[in-house]
Amino acid sequence: MGTAAQYLQMLRDIRDTSMATVGADGMPRIRIIDTMLVEGEKLYFLTARGKDFYRELMATGHVAITGLNSRWETVRVRGKVKNIGHEYLDRIFEENPSMNNVYPGETREILEVFCLYEGEGEYFCLAQEPIEREPFSFGGEEISPKGFLITDECIGCGTCQASCPQNCIEEGAPFVIRQNNCLHCGRCFENCPVSAIIRKGNE
Repeated sequence: MGTAAQYLQMLRDIRDTSMATVGADGMPRIRIIDTMLVEGEKLYFLTARGKDFYRELMATGHVAITGLNSRWETVRVRGKVKNIGHEYLDRIFEENPSMNNVYPGETREILEVFCLYEGEGEYFCLAQEPIEREPFSFGGEEISPKGFLITDECIGCGTCQASCPQNCIEEGAPFVIRQNNCLHCGRCFENCPVSAIIRKGNE
């Protein structure tokens, strides 16, 4: 399992990531944006002042990012961003030389750099059985509870274990879900005959 900095670096290595915002009409917006730079637990990207993406970032101060590499590893994050203007702009062009063809010479002044500095995310790997996932946070953000828990109301019937597509439920009193291998699909939750399984966060 890795650190938040390592997972953000994975997004840099993927480079062409999907970034989502919310438009003025309240509808979701998504586009492919390059992750330009990662330093520790901070991620940097840029956009032009004339773009809807720019206005949405400025209006909400939030972004969601996800990327998938060739090893079927996904990293997704959501969190707070701030506009840092032209800070790091020259360095970003140095480390991403293709940008010189897109915005040559002085035309780069239309661009402004954004820093994702606080948020939470998840690493998710489909390349193994069972799957593996790990939540993480950075910048002081807390990890939101996700998935399911088996409570003391469990009667030990094994219905949940038999229904799990990843075989990640272990026998016990009560039965236990291996959280790092759980799909969060909810099949155990729906099939428990005594409603002994609850969503995390609803304890």
